[in-house]
Amino acid sequence: MCGRFTLQSPSDALAELFEWGLPDDLSPSYNVAPTQAIPVFRQSPRDASPEVIRMRWGLIPFFAKDSWVSKGAPMINARSETVAEKPFFRQAFRRRRCLVPADGFLEWKRIGKTKQPYHITMADARPFAMAGLWEQWQSPTGELIQSCTILTTPANDLVSQIHDRMPAILHPQDHELWTNVKVQDRNLLQPLLQPFDPAAMTMRPVSMRVNNARNNVPECLADQAPPTVGG
Repeated sequence: MCGRFTLQSPSDALAELFEWGLPDDLSPSYNVAPTQAIPVFRQSPRDASPEVIRMRWGLIPFFAKDSWVSKGAPMINARSETVAEKPFFRQAFRRRRCLVPADGFLEWKRIGKTKQPYHITMADARPFAMAGLWEQWQSPTGELIQSCTILTTPANDLVSQIHDRMPAILHPQDHELWTNVKVQDRNLLQPLLQPFDPAAMTMRPVSMRVNNARNNVPECLADQAPPTVGG
């Protein structure tokens, strides 16, 4: 699962990885949470040109009923192993794939009665792209909502110390293939969704501030010693 992530890298580092350009209003985010509007890179459904737009994190299938949406059920994650077959995701997997930029993600480890947050990043602190899918849903009143979900894989040897899933992180050379609207062959796409090399990643315990989605300040990622059991 990936339920929180960060995007605090300077613009030049992001521009080096994402050559499509950056949103004009991009600002550091230290605690990105579901339902928030997040930047997404994709090929335009109009003319297949590269573009970056903001979407709601939490996918709403195009066929969803209003009653389903009103219950707050949008899906923030999809399992990469089954995404090609699941009715909620299979059309998006074929035609509506995207990149979700990040420079870290958060997971929690239960230590005694406490759930300690950990920030997982690349060892060199560089930003990366998580594999995503997007949809467009029209409400009964005609409002169009574009939303996305982040794909997950089994955890690698690093992340498995605290959680059994992790986001599907794509290598830069695979960005173009993943977003190419003309590519629909799962035999080409599925192999891209693998647990990322644990040797290239690191993690550390951070402040309990991130437990509250309203907190979005640098102090969320301050070092914090994990609690001791019984302490």
